[in-house]
Amino acid sequence: MRARREILAAAFTCIHAAAASAADVTAEPPLDLAVTVYRAPARSGGSIDLDALRGFALVSETRVVRLPAGVSRLRFEGVADGIEAQSVIITGLPPGILEKNRDAKVLSPSSLLAATVDKPVELERTDRKTGQTERVAGMILSDADGGVVFKTAEGIEALRCSGLPETFRFEPGDGPAARPSLSVLVRTPTATTSQVTLSYLSRGFDWAADYSATLSADGRSMALGAWVTLANSNGTAFPSANTQVVAGRVNRETDSVEPLDFGGPILANCWPRGSTSDIPPQLLRFAYAAKATRGMVAAPSAMMGEALQEVMVSAQRNVAEEQLGDLKLYRVPERTTVSSRQSKQVRLLDRSAIPITTVYRASLSADEIRPTFAADRVLRSVNTQANHLGVPLPSGRVAVFAWHDGQRLLLRESNVRDLAVKEELELDMGSAPDVQVAVVHEALQIDSTQAKLLPLLPGVTLRRVRREQMERIQISNARAASIQIELSVDLNDGAEVIRADHPLGSKNGRPVFKLTIPAQRTLILRYQLQYQTLSKSR
Repeated sequence: MRARREILAAAFTCIHAAAASAADVTAEPPLDLAVTVYRAPARSGGSIDLDALRGFALVSETRVVRLPAGVSRLRFEGVADGIEAQSVIITGLPPGILEKNRDAKVLSPSSLLAATVDKPVELERTDRKTGQTERVAGMILSDADGGVVFKTAEGIEALRCSGLPETFRFEPGDGPAARPSLSVLVRTPTATTSQVTLSYLSRGFDWAADYSATLSADGRSMALGAWVTLANSNGTAFPSANTQVVAGRVNRETDSVEPLDFGGPILANCWPRGSTSDIPPQLLRFAYAAKATRGMVAAPSAMMGEALQEVMVSAQRNVAEEQLGDLKLYRVPERTTVSSRQSKQVRLLDRSAIPITTVYRASLSADEIRPTFAADRVLRSVNTQANHLGVPLPSGRVAVFAWHDGQRLLLRESNVRDLAVKEELELDMGSAPDVQVAVVHEALQIDSTQAKLLPLLPGVTLRRVRREQMERIQISNARAASIQIELSVDLNDGAEVIRADHPLGSKNGRPVFKLTIPAQRTLILRYQLQYQTLSKSR
C-alpha cells in the first residue's frame, strides 16, 4: 500500500511539473456542431422557464488542433457554461492525455481587476479647470467590496476620492478566459495537426412539445399541429448545429457543477463611505452591467429579464422521429442555431381530419357519499395511421381551439402525456356543468346477471363475507343531445362488484360502466359491492 501511494505521488508530481512547463495552445473554432437535448427528468409537461432549466444536452464539436512536440495545455474555448468535465470524451488526439480541467473563471471587469492586484497600474486624473491630464504610477492593493485601493508615491488612497475625474489603465494578468473553456494537458511525441471531436454533457438545456388542436364545426374531427421548443440558458450559442431532441425519462444522477464565476461590480467607495454622487453615471452603468452578468452571460434584453424566442418554420419538412433504444429521438431536418439565453421553436407535425369522440367521465370511490358534482369532458382519439396520426407523441402542452362566428377561439389548455402508437389520445376539456353526477348508499337488494364474479387468485381462500352494500348513482344530462359517459370505480381492499343493473366492463384494471344518456334525461345506476375477508391458504 505504501509503495502504491509513493507511485501515485510520483505520478502527480510529474503531471504538475509537466503542467507548469506546458505550452498553451487554443483549438480552432468548431467546424461542425451537434446538439442533442434531453428533457428535464422531473418535468412531464407544462411550459419551460429559461431561468430554471433542469434538462441537459449532449454536445459534440469537431475542431482542428495544432500541437507542438512535447507537453501542451490545449484549450477548447466557447464550450457550454454547464459542461460536466467528467463526461468529456475527446477522439482524434494522440494517446497522451494527462488531465482535463473545466475553467470556470470567465473574463469580466471584476475578474480582470482581481488578476491585476499587486501589479503596476497607471492612474489618470483630469483637472476640471485646466483640462490637463496627470498620469501617476501606482499599484492596486485591493479590490474588495469596500472599493478599489491604490498605492502611489503619495500614499494609499481609494479610487475617485481625490475629487478629480479618475480612471486607470493596466495590463490584465493571467487567469480568466474570455469564454467558458475546457483545458486538456496532452503530451505528443511530434508536432501534429489533427481534427478532433469533443463530446460532453452540459446542463442548462430543456425542450418541450406544444400542441395546437382546432375542432371542426361539427366537433367530430380536429386538426393537430405541434412545435418543439428548444431552450438554452447557457451563455454559449451553438450556430448552425445538427439538432435533435430525445423524448422519454432518462435515469440520471450527477453531482452539482461548479457555477461559472462572472464576477461582480467594481465599486468606487471613499472613506468613511461613498455615495452615488461620488460616482459618474458611466461607472454606475458599468457596475450594473457587471452585476447583471453575474448569473449568466446573456444578450442585453435577456439581462433585463426578457426571454428571447425565435420561431423557425419549415413549410415542407417537419421534425423526423427515430427509435433510440426505449426512447424516441426527434431529429430537426435542417441545421438550426441553438442561441444562448433563448428559446426556439421548430415544427413537429401537421395533421388534419383526425376523428374524435366526446366522452364524459367520472371517478367514484367505494364507500364514498358525494354531493352532486360535474363530470369531466374529454376529446378522445386513437394514435393510429387510420386516424391520420400513427406517430409517437411526446408529452407537452396542448391548446384546443374552436371556430365561432368566423373566429378561432381558445377553449382549453391542458397537458398531454407521452403517447405511443395505438394508444388513446385524450384531450382534457375540463368539467362539464351540464352533466351532473351524485352518489348515495341504498339498502335495497337487486338481482342482476350482468356483473360476473372474478375468479379468486391462486393461493387465496374466501373465508367469509363481511358485508354487502348497494350504491346508487344518478347522472343527469342537461344537454340538447345524448352523451356517452364512463364511470370508473375505485375499490377498497377486499371489495368487488357482484351485481349491477347495467353492463359492467373494465379499463386499466378498474371496473367501468359505459353508459349512454339521452338528452334532457336522468339515468339511475345501481350496483352491489361485497366486502370479503381474504386469507392465503396454506
